[in-house]
Amino acid sequence: MAADISPVSQSLQAADGTPLALRVYAPQGVARGSVVIGGAMGVRQDYYAPFAQWLAAQGWQVTSFDYRGMGDSLPPGGLKGFQADLYDWARDYEAVIDHAKAALPMQPLYLLGHSLGAQLPGLLRNAHHVSGLLSVAAGSGYWRENAPQLKRIVPYFWFILVPLATRFFGYFPGKRLRKVGDLPKGVILQWRKWCLNPRYSVGVEGEAARQSYANVQFPVLALSITDDELMTLRG
Repeated sequence: MAADISPVSQSLQAADGTPLALRVYAPQGVARGSVVIGGAMGVRQDYYAPFAQWLAAQGWQVTSFDYRGMGDSLPPGGLKGFQADLYDWARDYEAVIDHAKAALPMQPLYLLGHSLGAQLPGLLRNAHHVSGLLSVAAGSGYWRENAPQLKRIVPYFWFILVPLATRFFGYFPGKRLRKVGDLPKGVILQWRKWCLNPRYSVGVEGEAARQSYANVQFPVLALSITDDELMTLRG
């Protein structure tokens, strides 16, 4: 049944005019509410298509999207020299939430956040539109709290591979390196700072970020995966 629901591709402009690619999966009949899928670092919205179709079959109107510089939101000139950081991605998230809320203004809107997609909601300026968050495999990415098998190799990733590759290519060539995925320079370097700080994003971004997280009032259901190499229970 889920496979019969085809998405409608749409284009949306973020607050600064940056075009974003999104897909809307509409249910048959009256929607129970909206679900916005916030993807993980380096994961295109294509990855979530089967689950989005399944959710739509359960009666939800589902919106997925690609952050600027990723997937179908890749700029025409490529990533070299493209300016974007994780705050820009939070603004992209906001734009998609506003769009989904406007489509069903009287219905609840939930976020389904995978990894980074469940971290960025703490930086949202329109969290009042959100009725709740289902967090999947998310938490602090501080490297010392990674699982043991990952912690052995992650210093090489953060201290050697990321700085050198990003400087040489002008972006992080994750596809070529088979690590994470292609990412804008500002995104990977900011994420590096987060992952090297014991307090993760709040430790790097300071009081403004701490207050932003504190202001979020919607309920959160957090699901963790026992063999997750990055996000341990402590993380």
